[in-house]
Amino acid sequence: MEFFELFTYGFFRNALLTALFASISGGIIGTYVVTRRIVFISGGITHASFGGIGLAFLLGFDPLLGATLFALLSALGIQFFSHRMDIREDSAIAIWWSLGMALGIIFVFLTPGYTPNLMSYLFGNILTVTRKELWMMLALLLILLGVFTLFFRKILYLSFDEEFARASGLPVSLINYLMIILVSLVVVLNIRTVGIILVLALLTIPQATANLFTKDYRKMMLLSVLTGMAGTISGLVISFYLDIPSGATIIFMLILLFGFTRTVKLRIWRKLQLR
Repeated sequence: MEFFELFTYGFFRNALLTALFASISGGIIGTYVVTRRIVFISGGITHASFGGIGLAFLLGFDPLLGATLFALLSALGIQFFSHRMDIREDSAIAIWWSLGMALGIIFVFLTPGYTPNLMSYLFGNILTVTRKELWMMLALLLILLGVFTLFFRKILYLSFDEEFARASGLPVSLINYLMIILVSLVVVLNIRTVGIILVLALLTIPQATANLFTKDYRKMMLLSVLTGMAGTISGLVISFYLDIPSGATIIFMLILLFGFTRTVKLRIWRKLQLR
């Protein structure tokens, strides 16, 4: 099949738009996650959302809605436990991570009838993203762009130095809760792209690649988006032609891009030093 023939298929056009939306939202919020050093909080939210998927299968409603509810609860729970109950942040993450996964397994086991197919939620399947999910991703992307446009300087201060932001009179707690909610929503809406197991990589690997070239927050965000696009689109096309899992292929391409970029940069740097 010729490459341009793929665009005649509605499911491929949906998948391509999903890849673009995921790259932009992941690039924006992932830069905050990496700079703020809350990667493991994001991991906790991601895995806790599995409890909502299991509950949705048990009660018969949309798994994405269940994942959203559990992701938001775990995000707010981690913030509350670590800031108000004097529990170490890593312990709070472990509690909510384990709780979500345990409940998810129990709910799936209790679901009557056939065993639900969890593969597209655990490992992603970008080719099965629906039009409804696309609209949700677009809405979230617009919200993200609006928040970062209006509060960019405040988010920047908080990302690099929370104490300075607090001393400057910024509403640090409010911004923290707002950002963790946005992280949760980005995580949930990208589960269908690369899956619960791999979604954290979508928020960190493009940023690691961008960080090879710049420390500037705006430039890092832009390069993360571009890197994400390169990885998701190439992974989508390769997975389609080779008939292999799309989520894993996308992450593999992102890692390959990071490794290639780092190798090229090191070689150029060594040649410049030798001169």
